[in-house]
Amino acid sequence: MLARQEAFPGRSASSSCDATGQTLPALPYNSVLLTNTKPRTFRKILIANRGEIALRIARACRELGIASVAVYSDADRAALHVLEAQEAYRLGPAPAPESYLRGDLLLDIARRSGADAIHPGYGFLSENADFAEACERAGIKFIGPPAAAMRALGSKTLARQAADKAKMPRTPGSTKGLASLEEAYKVAEEIRYPVMLKAAAGGGGKGMRAVASREDLKSAFAAAQSEAERAFGSGEVYLEKLIERPRHIEIQILADEHGNCVYLGERECSVQRRHQKVIEEAPSAVVGHDLRRRMGEAAVRLVQSAGYTNAGTVEFLVDDERNFYFLEVNTRLQVEHPVTELVTGLDLVHLQIHIAQGEPLPFTQDEVHLRGHAIECRVYAEDPDNGFFPSPGQITKLLQPGGPGIREDCGIYEGWAVPMDYDPMLSKLIAYAPTREAAIARMLRALDEYVIGGIRTNLAFFRRILNDPDFQAARIDTTYLDRLLAQTPTQPAAGLHEEREKIAAIAAVIFESQRATTPAVEAAPASAWKRAAREEGLYR
Repeated sequence: MLARQEAFPGRSASSSCDATGQTLPALPYNSVLLTNTKPRTFRKILIANRGEIALRIARACRELGIASVAVYSDADRAALHVLEAQEAYRLGPAPAPESYLRGDLLLDIARRSGADAIHPGYGFLSENADFAEACERAGIKFIGPPAAAMRALGSKTLARQAADKAKMPRTPGSTKGLASLEEAYKVAEEIRYPVMLKAAAGGGGKGMRAVASREDLKSAFAAAQSEAERAFGSGEVYLEKLIERPRHIEIQILADEHGNCVYLGERECSVQRRHQKVIEEAPSAVVGHDLRRRMGEAAVRLVQSAGYTNAGTVEFLVDDERNFYFLEVNTRLQVEHPVTELVTGLDLVHLQIHIAQGEPLPFTQDEVHLRGHAIECRVYAEDPDNGFFPSPGQITKLLQPGGPGIREDCGIYEGWAVPMDYDPMLSKLIAYAPTREAAIARMLRALDEYVIGGIRTNLAFFRRILNDPDFQAARIDTTYLDRLLAQTPTQPAAGLHEEREKIAAIAAVIFESQRATTPAVEAAPASAWKRAAREEGLYR
């Protein structure tokens, strides 16, 4: 076991990236989420993840009076989530298959540390039904859906079968994994091109390929299978009709172990690059009360039919006519969950833990109300001017935004080295305000304050998006970002923030250098004008 003091000599837990100035809507049942009036079942939770989500869960555990156990690879020995947890254990070398994807090691650490529950976060083993089942066999609570529900809905093909049984509209295409290229040709001819190949076992844009014609299908099929095998350990892919220029809308659900299930509104996730979300919002600018209700009720109907419990997300595509089509179910907490938390006033990680302890939901569907607007930017260590190439390295300067309505979920600090071995997401910057327009303005202000020196980031790219007239008018769909990237950026939007970052970093270095070499001196006496002003009572 690694003591936190060994990992961070001289550092304190309070120096990490706190959310400041949040403007959360008040709800009558918020106190239920922060204080558990029943005897707690969990004494200690192992967090089977890394980075900002591991830190997020560790903080929730601390707020609920539950001890937390961190795990780390060799690349993450000095990570913030290791500092925040009460205990930390080494998993293994940096590569995920030798560390964070080793379910056997995680269960062994859970037993040795005395953890009675495991929270998987998102990614890694969060949607692995075999791992969830292994936790059940070991008598350790998996904070997520049961293995059977995860298999029924976590597999994209089985979820499409479940959607048919629940009489939900879905995109045309196969409901089983494609056995061969010949079968892929057959299905594609039936539903007509363009089509989309997708991995059955995962998401996040991995194993996805848009196919415009028969000539493109062979290479796309091989590439999708290969990428799916590497990312999820399964090369199973299926094929569906590509709906052109849709909006990507998802519904957050919560289900307890007593048969209660609610939906918490929608998130707009249409701003994507290569099928990976870049900016998320809640609520969507185009989803009214009736469409929200119909999508929410369909989502609840689907997950209840599978015996689902805990947090989950049902994803839909919405066309220009406001028709919605079932896409898939994410059987875990989503990266973008903070925007839902801000507009509902709920803490989803707290609720996940309460549900896993066997407690009923402390509110009903009628008590869920959306207030204001929230926008999230996924901040990555990558270079948008060089094909979004990853930019690992040491963070030499970090100036973080704050103020009213700004929340930052992150796992970085000044001096930390961003590893090459994992997804390059550094943090999630979230802005909350009464309206979408105000949230955009608040986010732009926060981006102006945000400086990450030593590596390349996509911070300036967000300014370009948020200043774009189409984004400001909510004229967005899943192809919006491709169209924006095809345009030649104007120099102020693309270069101004980067120049400010350089100036701030240089100024900080000069200041620190001067402070280190300048001897301490006694304070200078007050100037004549200050003395005169004080005598008149004008200056203190």
